[in-house]
Amino acid sequence: MVRAGNPLKETIMSAIQQIPIKTIKGADASLGDYAGKVVLAVNVASKCGLTPQYEGLEKLYGEYKDKGLVVAGFPANDFGAQEPGGNDEIAAFCTTNFGVDFPMFEKIVVTGPEKHPLYAALTSARPKAQGDGDAFREKLKGYGMTPNPEPEVLWNFEKFVIAKDGSVAARFAPTTAPDDPALIATIEAELAK
Repeated sequence: MVRAGNPLKETIMSAIQQIPIKTIKGADASLGDYAGKVVLAVNVASKCGLTPQYEGLEKLYGEYKDKGLVVAGFPANDFGAQEPGGNDEIAAFCTTNFGVDFPMFEKIVVTGPEKHPLYAALTSARPKAQGDGDAFREKLKGYGMTPNPEPEVLWNFEKFVIAKDGSVAARFAPTTAPDDPALIATIEAELAK
């Protein structure tokens, strides 16, 4: 499939960039809308201990969007029912509490047999996350929870760096902060390509 990402340049979209998604307002979209940019896809939740990462994600987006970074938020209620609201409620929460300006998409399932095709493709492309996923798994077990085995998404705020060509360049554990040096280095390296 060929799509105009830039009026002066035609780009061929990767399989991941062709997967249909919807914006948080219900409009049809795909990551192909951001072909030629680096996308940081993050499954987000409003009632999670990691929810304050929204602030860091917005800051990261503000610092790098003019260089070609798009942060893409995908609300999911897969972990501890920490995203119970509907799309309108989620959008209002993100704007009111964190000033989120980066693109948000409709609530989806990111793990298990009902997982969205986008997350099936992302986890297949990068089955293991960088960062302290093992330590976080142990922490979850300490709370009496059974964490997902790899390649499934471990928890809210797991991060996938998608290169300009739509390939999955890296995957980071949920506890990797938006300002983590390894994440920043990966994003900067992909932006430089």
